Amino acid sequence: MGRPDLTRRNLLAAAGGLAVAGSFGFAAAGSGAAELASSAATRVRYWNLFSGGDGSNMIAMLDAFRKANPGIDVKDSTLQWGNPFYTKLAMAAAGNRAPELGVMHMGRVAGFSPGRLLDPWDIDLLAKYGVRKEDFSPALWNRGVIGGKVYALPLDIHVQLCFYRKDVLKKADLLGDDGRMIPVTSTTEWFDVLKKAKQVQKKGLQTIGFWANDQNFQWWFFVAFYSQLGGTWFNDARTEVTFDPDKATQVLDFLRQHVTDGYTIPGAPTGEQFLNGAPFTWEGNWSVPVFSGAKLAYGAAPLPPVFGTQATHAESHAFVLPHQSGRGGDTNEAAHQLAAYIVKNAQQWAAGGHIPAYTPTLSTPEYQKLAPQNEYASAMDHQGVEPKVWFAGSTGVLAQDLGPVVVSSTMGSAKPDAVARQMKDRLTKLLASKNPMDGSTAAQGGAGA
Repeated sequence: MGRPDLTRRNLLAAAGGLAVAGSFGFAAAGSGAAELASSAATRVRYWNLFSGGDGSNMIAMLDAFRKANPGIDVKDSTLQWGNPFYTKLAMAAAGNRAPELGVMHMGRVAGFSPGRLLDPWDIDLLAKYGVRKEDFSPALWNRGVIGGKVYALPLDIHVQLCFYRKDVLKKADLLGDDGRMIPVTSTTEWFDVLKKAKQVQKKGLQTIGFWANDQNFQWWFFVAFYSQLGGTWFNDARTEVTFDPDKATQVLDFLRQHVTDGYTIPGAPTGEQFLNGAPFTWEGNWSVPVFSGAKLAYGAAPLPPVFGTQATHAESHAFVLPHQSGRGGDTNEAAHQLAAYIVKNAQQWAAGGHIPAYTPTLSTPEYQKLAPQNEYASAMDHQGVEPKVWFAGSTGVLAQDLGPVVVSSTMGSAKPDAVARQMKDRLTKLLASKNPMDGSTAAQGGAGA
């Protein structure tokens, strides 16, 4: 497959159109100039977007790899999350200055012009270092398969969770004998749980941290509950919008009720309120280190299956091979070896709240002792994900376009049924639009089946 004329200008526009988080400019950290004189036989440049606790965990994993493989010199650079990262990665791949290894959100892979800006993984090399397709959730593995080739090696899934305080739920008789929140299987049961919790909670706090006016969280929650209803987005050929406004309206009504019934305070600091005694908060699993560090007696479950079928919003960090015209040889093999090592040794990564993608890790005694991680590991089996199209993925065009209209329904400035119809209209326009990375539409293969 030939590569298009990817100029600096259209790459900036493309990457910018696919993400809005962060600001332009980037900060690289990791290897210093003095380290470039390493005597190791093979050097692997590795770009990632992990900061904070994730960054510390990744560094620990890289140091363990270096100790075990002194012949490989890993030069890691941490770039600013969001727009700057994807812009720099795209420009480096187009200009043949790409690193040997990179990280992307799985949902962004289809839009990153696989075969042009990304190179496929060598399945035999991965198997040589102990990583096989059979070691992953089939649904997760297949998200990285584009045109029959594997372009993304999953590291984890990160999910939206229902965090709950055990002290409050115990007072409300909402804890089971196992010390976990009682099961909820309908919207009626869920609002009954909120009602009971509100009766015993501290005054002046919201019952649930809900991010009512945040377009990203509201979009993630919509995807989860629309998935619970079995909602679809497009047909297999990506030529027709199959989005169901009736199901969407059910979800939007459900989200809206949290505000109208007074269970959430729009704009309230969700994490802070939870720490201060709010019974519930819906947050990403990245909040686990924060809440655990506060020594709370809390639990974290997948989002409640209020529409009868389990599904919780999930994304995934995945390793990718940015395009290199001369990819191959020892450096390429070392990139495969490094990625395989980190994927297989993800216990450290799980401490940050992420669910390791490498399923053998989930059955180890070490992982099963992690709390509350052991409570929501089942989310691996019921991931609610965005459709596999070029405009989807973490903070991508789809979230930018539809997130604000979901918020307008949740906050009451627009009616749920009108918003549902508006969402279908926007999906129709997006399906016909061209991927700025390569000029294709989803129907022309921009989705990468």
